[in-house]
Amino acid sequence: MMADPESTIINSSVKQKDPKEALVIAVTTRAIFNLEKEHEIFLTKGKDEYVKHQQANENNPLEQGTAFAFIQAVQFVNKRLLERNPEEKRLFDVIVLSNNSPESGMRIINSAKQHGLEISKFCFVSDEDSTQYLKTHNVKLFLSADRKDVCNALQRGISAALIFQQEIQAPTNQLRVVFDGDAVLFSDETDRVFREKGLEGAIAYEKSMESVPMGEGPLKTFALHLGKMRNKFDREESPVRTYLVTARSGRDMGIRAIKTLREWGLVIDEAFFMDGAPKGPILSMIQPHIFFDDGLHNIQGAVDVGVPSALVPCDCSKDGKAHITM
Repeated sequence: MMADPESTIINSSVKQKDPKEALVIAVTTRAIFNLEKEHEIFLTKGKDEYVKHQQANENNPLEQGTAFAFIQAVQFVNKRLLERNPEEKRLFDVIVLSNNSPESGMRIINSAKQHGLEISKFCFVSDEDSTQYLKTHNVKLFLSADRKDVCNALQRGISAALIFQQEIQAPTNQLRVVFDGDAVLFSDETDRVFREKGLEGAIAYEKSMESVPMGEGPLKTFALHLGKMRNKFDREESPVRTYLVTARSGRDMGIRAIKTLREWGLVIDEAFFMDGAPKGPILSMIQPHIFFDDGLHNIQGAVDVGVPSALVPCDCSKDGKAHITM
C-alpha cells in the first residue's frame, strides 16, 4: 500500500515512531504554549470570537508555555538515542490533544513548526471529554492545564498531571524529572494513615510494613517507562536523570520507599527525604524540566523558584479547581 502523500509531507522531518514501542506523551495546547490571553477570549467572548482571533493570528507563533522546555528536552533524548542506535524504536513520541476545533488549529500547528517542536500527531477534538482518545494512542503521560481533563485521564488509568502557566528558568538539555513519593509514585496509603492517626501512627505503620512494597501511584507507569529509557545509557552519559523528592523522613520512613523502588526495578538517580522541609530550595538546585507533586503547597514552592510544576490531583471527586497565585 502506498504511503499517504499528505502524511509523508507533514511528518517528513519527524522520525516515525512505533506506537507499541514509543513512550507516548500527550500534551494540550495550553500546556506547551502560553494561551492565557486566548483562553480568556474564549471564556468571556465565546468560541466564535476565539476562532476568529486564532485565524487572524495563525501566522504569529504562540509564546512558550510551562511544558515547552520539557518537550524540547524529550527531543534531545531522542537525538541521543538515535545517535547511539539509528534503529532505536523506544523513543519519545509527542502528540497534541486539543479541544481546539480544526478551523482554529492552524495556529497551533504553525507555532509547533516555527518553534521546531517534533509533534507527530495533532488531534483537534471538539468533544467535551477528549481523554477518551488517550488509550487509542497508547499514551503513557498526559499533561493538561485543565483539571477535569487530568482527572478523567487518571480515572482511565493513565499517568496525568495538571500544568500551571508560569515563568520558568531555562534548564539544561539533560531531561530532569522530579517525582514526589506518596500519592504520586507510590499509593496514598501512608497519607491516609497520617490523616487518621497522625505522624506517630504513620511512622509505626511504615515500620510494621517495612518489608511490604507500597502500592503503585498514578505516575508509576510513566516512571517505569522513563526508567527503561534511562537505563539504555551509562549513568555518567545519560540524557535522562530522575529524582525522588519526598516529605518522608529518611530515618523513619525512607527504607520502605527504597525497598519499593528496588522491588519495581526502578532506578532513581537521586533521592531526597526532606522530613517535611520545603522542597523549593532543593528543586532550585536540581533545575528539573518538570516536578510532579500532589500537594499545592509544594507546587507553590516550586513555582516561586521558577521550577516547571505539575499537580497530580489526589481527589478527583471534588469539583473545585486547583488554584495557585502566580
